Amino acid sequence: MSAQFGNRLRKGAVNTTVAAVVVAALAASQAPDVTADSQGRRTASDAPSAEQGTSATAADSATGNSPYYTDLPPLNTPAPAPSSSAAPGTSPGTTGSAEAGIPATVVDAYRKAADALNSAKPGCNLPWQLLAAIGKVESGQARGGNVSADGTTLSPILGPVLNGNGFADISDTDNGAYDGDSTHDRAVGPMQFIPSTWEWAGRDGNADGKKDPNNIYDAALAAGHYLCRNSWDMSTDTGLRRAILSYNNSTEYYNTVVSWLEYYRKGTHEVPDGTGTLPDNRSDGNGTGNGTGNGAGTGNGRGTVTPPASPPTSPKPPAKPSRPGGGTTPPPTTPPTTPPTTPPQTPTDTVHHLEAAGAAKLTAAAGSTFTDRIATRAETKDGKAVAKVRVRFTVTGGGTDAVFTGGESVATVVTDAKGVATAPALKAGEKTGTFTVRATVVGRTVAAVDYRATVTARAADALARTATTPLTVTAGGRFTDRVEVKAALKGAAAGRVAATATLVKSAEDPTANDKGPFFKGAGDKPVRTLTGLETDAKGLLKLPELFADETAGTYLLRITTTGGATLTVELTVTAAETPTPEPTDPTGPTEPTDPTGPSEPPAEGGTSPSPSGSATTGS
Repeated sequence: MSAQFGNRLRKGAVNTTVAAVVVAALAASQAPDVTADSQGRRTASDAPSAEQGTSATAADSATGNSPYYTDLPPLNTPAPAPSSSAAPGTSPGTTGSAEAGIPATVVDAYRKAADALNSAKPGCNLPWQLLAAIGKVESGQARGGNVSADGTTLSPILGPVLNGNGFADISDTDNGAYDGDSTHDRAVGPMQFIPSTWEWAGRDGNADGKKDPNNIYDAALAAGHYLCRNSWDMSTDTGLRRAILSYNNSTEYYNTVVSWLEYYRKGTHEVPDGTGTLPDNRSDGNGTGNGTGNGAGTGNGRGTVTPPASPPTSPKPPAKPSRPGGGTTPPPTTPPTTPPTTPPQTPTDTVHHLEAAGAAKLTAAAGSTFTDRIATRAETKDGKAVAKVRVRFTVTGGGTDAVFTGGESVATVVTDAKGVATAPALKAGEKTGTFTVRATVVGRTVAAVDYRATVTARAADALARTATTPLTVTAGGRFTDRVEVKAALKGAAAGRVAATATLVKSAEDPTANDKGPFFKGAGDKPVRTLTGLETDAKGLLKLPELFADETAGTYLLRITTTGGATLTVELTVTAAETPTPEPTDPTGPTEPTDPTGPSEPPAEGGTSPSPSGSATTGS
């Protein structure tokens, strides 16, 4: 790339005509599959559209093909950072380092936007230097960084009125909300979005709840998403070329942006806000900057448009010569003028109206893809199909987070031979509710066709325990096993489905019980209804620990989900065991006994038993 720009003309060194020839030559060397005319302009026949490779219109670009700055970067390689002893924005012995300086807030916005895109759409490979190159060409880095701390421009940056007088003719689309013009549109802000494009491409880059085209953080993020909206890979020549040309449909514009991209890739440094250098030359010849970052000068930053000079007074026609015989020579006969040739109509010019060609109402659960696809048919006044017409589908209204395949809220599709444009698959977000998808014709004002789409809550139609172990506990104890269930929808795991668990009074009475098992709430207070539960990504739900009070019996735990899935689990609480007392003799204690046995009374006659047990008789 450096070799291609080795003979680049220094700023102001040649006139516009020579510069145009150089740009045309660059177009041939850098993009061999792009055709340029004698003025370096991109021809309509090879202009890639944003999505389909067909001819793009001004209203379909980011800027409306508004004028831009044509200044090229210096020939030297920029120094990575200025010396502390050098003047602001310069490095000793390096003449081009001032051009390499980018205002601190502006470069921060570019870096953050690129980081966000590389996270959301890694396949785009968006370098932050591309945003910087576009910002340089569009507004001179927000007029040299003339922005507030939050990135908002301190004064509006507006392109020329797009009234067809030397520019595209784009009628007002925002009632002047963004550009202050209720008759025609104008490009707005540091990245120069026209209002109709900002309406769907705008982003909130600084998380302040607003999408402001005058804020460099919002505009840079929007520009990144705009460039990456069609899965183009910025690391390839084709992807990069298509993306840049979709931003402003001009080969000269493409080459100017690429030259700054390569320059910034070789090294840049931050400079204080408001001190960046300003460009001098604009593509319509109306820009002269003063080389400082204070926003002064005529036409710098595209914020001030120089009115065209008054046309010179036509000279008086010469006096009619006299004829020799007197009188004057009759004026020559004026040849008949050839009537102007009416340009042939394009397919877009013949479109009279749009008709819904697919489902008018669509429904999908949160997080899933809509089964039906939106389709629109372009027709002439007498109902004939019109092919090769660009139809834009825009997701709008309802605070939805639904998007088309690829993560964007807008998609442009060319109608087929039957006049039908079918939108990419629509994916529901997590927000439930109804929103609108609007179909419009790009480059022509015809009535839009609206499609209603509804996102319902995630649902399950079946619940089952993951274990079969009976759930039993002794009164006053804690259940050993926690209840775990799995939710499914049509046989597949149902993740992130809302659920409720209640210890009911009976199979017929679903109200919460006032005794038996319970969950512990704040302060260990018994809780018998749990709400706000949700299955995980695999459809699993594990309930908190269960405890039992002193009441024995059989109890029921009922779990329900959105979608009507219900499972009733039986819980058994057994009575606590009662200690058994020692057995006692009901007759009372026995008398102590003589170990020798009971004594016998003396025999009559005075005899008594002898120790040997033999009787002794007296005499």
